[in-house]
Amino acid sequence: MISHDHHFKNLFLDFPEHALQWLQPEAMILYGKLEMITFIRQEPGKHRFSDRGLVLDMPILFSFQKGSLLLWIVEFQEERKSFSIYRLLRYATDMMEQFPDAVVIPTVLFTSRRRWHKDVVRHLESRFGNRLYLHFEYQLVRIIDYRARDHYDTTNPLLRILLPKMDYAKQERIEVICRAYKGLFDLADRRLFDKYVDFIDVYAEVTKEEQVVIYQELSNREETAMLAQYIRNKGYEEGIQQGVQQGVQQGLEQGLREGARQEKVAILKRLLQRKFGSLPAWVDERVQGASNDRLDAWTESVLEATSIGDLLSD
Repeated sequence: MISHDHHFKNLFLDFPEHALQWLQPEAMILYGKLEMITFIRQEPGKHRFSDRGLVLDMPILFSFQKGSLLLWIVEFQEERKSFSIYRLLRYATDMMEQFPDAVVIPTVLFTSRRRWHKDVVRHLESRFGNRLYLHFEYQLVRIIDYRARDHYDTTNPLLRILLPKMDYAKQERIEVICRAYKGLFDLADRRLFDKYVDFIDVYAEVTKEEQVVIYQELSNREETAMLAQYIRNKGYEEGIQQGVQQGVQQGLEQGLREGARQEKVAILKRLLQRKFGSLPAWVDERVQGASNDRLDAWTESVLEATSIGDLLSD
């Protein structure tokens, strides 16, 4: 199984506002215009926990027009069993202390497409009598709970990229991936398209056979003809680059082989000169045209040879 990694986190680095629109759409209404986005370093200096696993994945501070702040914490989880609500609580309270004017919203994003047989702990409470001493909960997001078909035409590029992680029938798979490609192509710049089209392939575990089918589908549709052309051109350019790299490598290997061969030639000619003196012109032509095996054989027989002609006549 493919585990989450920095590539998944990069989605939120590249599309932070779209992530906010997806997970906290009411923030714009309550706080007004978004003015600044700040990515908080993962482990605040005041943390002195012994558990090195207590490192947040993606804390993002959103600053709005009205001066209110929203701090959104995202902890990416591929597997349910690796999640700890207690760890999340410790981070949330530390962030509340570090950013006292911010509304801290812990958000846990599960990316696995496996169905759960058992839920995770959703909240913690400490109560005695009529008094509530602690209540903690978080926003839980399971991408598999989203139906891909409902987001085919969304204008949020982040959701379009995540389509293959959503729920869909087996026969919809090619359509889902085509929609993800098209959304990324239409809604993001070419730099981000080149960056995340591979992300879609990797996280959707697209096979070589499926890539052929997907390209044919894109080529046959009028609305995706430009996308198909771009992919074709991109593949052509990458093919040229790969060919150049292979050519350089082949040239280097060939050069090394020829260099080793010329060293054999030089050694043989020095031995011949030491034994027989000046060499006639035909010797150089004969030696240069010989194979590596023949050069080795001649070199081994120099000391026993009675004449150059006898030696090189073999």
